[in-house]
Amino acid sequence: MSRRPRDASGAFVQRGRRTGLPPSPSTEDSALLQRQEPGFLREDPWRVLRIMSEFIEGFDVLASIPEAVCIFGSARTGQDDPRYAAARAVGAALANAGLAVITGGGPGIMEAANRGCHEAGGLSVGCNIELPFEQKMNAYVDLGVEFRYFFVRKNMFVKYSEGFVVFPGGFGTLDELFEALTLTQTGKIQHFPIALFDSAYWSPLVEWLRGPVLEGGKVSPEDLELFRVCDEPTEVIEHIESVLHRRHPPEDPRRQPHVEPHKADAQ
Repeated sequence: MSRRPRDASGAFVQRGRRTGLPPSPSTEDSALLQRQEPGFLREDPWRVLRIMSEFIEGFDVLASIPEAVCIFGSARTGQDDPRYAAARAVGAALANAGLAVITGGGPGIMEAANRGCHEAGGLSVGCNIELPFEQKMNAYVDLGVEFRYFFVRKNMFVKYSEGFVVFPGGFGTLDELFEALTLTQTGKIQHFPIALFDSAYWSPLVEWLRGPVLEGGKVSPEDLELFRVCDEPTEVIEHIESVLHRRHPPEDPRRQPHVEPHKADAQ
């Protein structure tokens, strides 16, 4: 007869779950009422609660904002860079179109986009992230939310925006770009406009996608229609409005031409 396994605390384990505790002079109530060393704050069960609280706070703060567009780009872009002025102009154009602007809340392109939106009278939102070095929320954020976890913040970017505008940037910017493309390609989000601003910067990447990536069968021609390269704020607004105009109640994503059964890139 096989013996039922027990975990480290002596509880019976069935399919990975605790099913019963052996008799003990200490109860869970008494343990809860005891003062503990703060080391438990760094244990995974506590982290799960912290993660859950971040989701709840994000949902609570952002659920009532108007339709919005996320703008991404390098935090290292200075105010004297022409791209700063362009991001500021795009932020203002989005506000004038009745859209809020969401950024990572930091400096550079994020600050410029928040600034343009704020100055144009729109709602400027910042979702800041805890980093090893301090990153303060920029001064042009009207509504700010602080996050510890990247994946929670990334969920908020997608959930509460109608599209992405992606300025020149580094790894973080590319991460947001390719996540949005993957979610759109696999039908997780639908009718989601993605604009890449500054053709001179993005052309080498687009050429690589149209070259070895497409020619090698790693993507389909329809996948390369999921984004548009723009050089003017008016182009960005036109692209976003044209995609959103085609939006209708969610449909079966398998009916969309860019979502195909053989696509397993996200796996």
